[in-house]
Amino acid sequence: MRVTQPTARRARKGAATAVRNLPALAAGEVEVPFVIHGYEEVVARDTTWNEHSHPWHELLWNEQGASTAVVGSAVWCVTPALGLWMPAGQLHSGSAVTGTSSRAHFFRYGTTSALPSAPVAVEITPLLRLLLDRLGEPELTAASRAVTEAMVLDVLRPSPRALLVHLPTSELLRPIVDAVRADPGDQRTLTGWAAALGRSPRTVTRAFRAETGTSFARWVATVRAQHAVRLLAQGFEVDVVADVVGYRSASAFGAAFRRTTGMTPGMFRAR
Repeated sequence: MRVTQPTARRARKGAATAVRNLPALAAGEVEVPFVIHGYEEVVARDTTWNEHSHPWHELLWNEQGASTAVVGSAVWCVTPALGLWMPAGQLHSGSAVTGTSSRAHFFRYGTTSALPSAPVAVEITPLLRLLLDRLGEPELTAASRAVTEAMVLDVLRPSPRALLVHLPTSELLRPIVDAVRADPGDQRTLTGWAAALGRSPRTVTRAFRAETGTSFARWVATVRAQHAVRLLAQGFEVDVVADVVGYRSASAFGAAFRRTTGMTPGMFRAR
C-alpha cells in the first residue's frame, strides 16, 4: 500500500509553525561595519519568514536540513550542498523545517563578486565552506580576515545546478500546480491532465514551456526532488520517500534524484 503524505509527516504532527516578520529594506539602506558577517541557527520548529528584503547581500545555506526561499513565482530549495545568493534589496520569503541547521553570510552592499544581481544557486564547495568557517574564528586577525574575505569573494560562483521550481500562475495550469505540490506522487500524465482540463496536450505543453521554461515531466521531477529533500532532511528512509513522491522503486527514485540534484539520496542524507 502506498505510503501517504500524512504518514511521512507524522514526525511533525501537532507542531505549530513559527512566523517571523522582517522589514523590507532597500539595498544599502543600512550602513554596516562588516564586509562578510556570519549567522547560524538551529531551527527549533517549522518556521516561515514573511516577504522581506535586506540592505545587504545574503548567502543562504544549511549545515544540515532543508529550507525554502521564494522570489515571486520561483521556489528555491536550499541544502548543505546548494546555497542561494540573495542580492540586497530583493524581496523574498522563506521557510525551514524543524531541526534545520541554518547558515547565512551577509555581504556588505557594494561588495564586488562574480555573482549576478539576481538570485542564483551557489555550490557550497569544501573550499568555500572552509573559508566561511574560518571567518567565524574569534582569534582571526584583521589582516587574516581581509585575506579570507577576498578569497571567499574569489571562489563564489553560480552553480550549474539549482533546485528551482517556477510556479505557473495562469488559470489553465493552476489546478495542476496545486495538485502536484499537494501530492508530488500524483501519477497523472500531461495527456491525462489535458483531458481533465478539456484542453489539448499541445496547448498544455506550450503553456508549461512558456511559463516555466521547461517541460511538464522535468517540472514534476523537480517538484518531487524538492519535496524529497525536505523528507530526507527529516530523517525518513529512502524507500519511504521514494514511495511518497511517486516512484515505483528506491532505485528509480535515486536515479531521478541524482539527475536533478547531482547527488544520490544517500549522499544527501549523509551531508
